[in-house]
Amino acid sequence: MVVTNAHVAGGESAMVRFWDGSESRAEPHRLDARPDLAALTLAIRPRETARIREAEDVRRGELVVAVGNPLGFSGALSTGVVHGFGPVAGLGRRAYIQAQVRLAPGNSGGPLADAQGRVIGINSMVVSGGLGLAIPASAVIAFLTRTGAPIRLGVTLRPIRTGLLVLEVEAGSRAETASLLPGDTLVAANGINLTTTADLGDLLDGGPSMLRLEFLRGGSGVVRRVAVPLEQMRSKAA
Repeated sequence: MVVTNAHVAGGESAMVRFWDGSESRAEPHRLDARPDLAALTLAIRPRETARIREAEDVRRGELVVAVGNPLGFSGALSTGVVHGFGPVAGLGRRAYIQAQVRLAPGNSGGPLADAQGRVIGINSMVVSGGLGLAIPASAVIAFLTRTGAPIRLGVTLRPIRTGLLVLEVEAGSRAETASLLPGDTLVAANGINLTTTADLGDLLDGGPSMLRLEFLRGGSGVVRRVAVPLEQMRSKAA
C-alpha cells in the first residue's frame, strides 16, 4: 500500500516506480478529500517499507527531512526544522506539522521524516511565508484504520462573512431531508461557529451521532435550527 495526498492520486490507477527501478500498478483503495489523503494498493510488495513515528510528540525546532519530486527533480531532499504542531488559521481544527522546510509543487504526497528517517507526516501544502504543512502520521493511521465511508451531508458550500453559504443540495441527501435549501447560510454546528468548510468536515469526521445545525434563511436574521442524525447516514454510506 502507498499513501499520498488525495489531490495527487486523483482517484485513478497509476504506475509506482521504486528506488531500485521496479514498477507496479497501483489501484485506488481509499480516498478522502477532507483530510486530503489517498491509499493505493500495489500488485507487489516493496523490499523496504517506511518506518512510522506517530508525530504527537513532535517538538518545535526538531530537524525534519522532506523527500519528493519538486518541479520535476526526482528524489530531491530538503531539510528544515519544526515550527509548530497544531491547527492552522483558516484550515479548521485539524492538526498539522508546521515546518520551515523548502517545498515546491511535486513535494505534495511525499514523506516528512525525522532525523532517524522515521516518517512523521505526509507533506500536503505550503502556506504564506513558505511554511510547509504536513498531515501527521497519527491522522494517516486513523484514515487507514477507519471503517465505513466518510460521512457526507450532501451540500456544496462557500465561506462568506457570516458563515457557510449553501450553493447546492444533493437530491436524497441528509441535507435535503433536513430541509436545507440553496441560499441558506450555516452559521454553527454542535455549538461551534462555522467559518471554513474544514470546520464542518472536522465535525463530521469526529463521529458525532447527531449534527445540530444553526442556519440563516433569507434576510430575516432569525437563526433556525435543525438536528441531522448521522448514525443512519453512516450505516447507509457503509
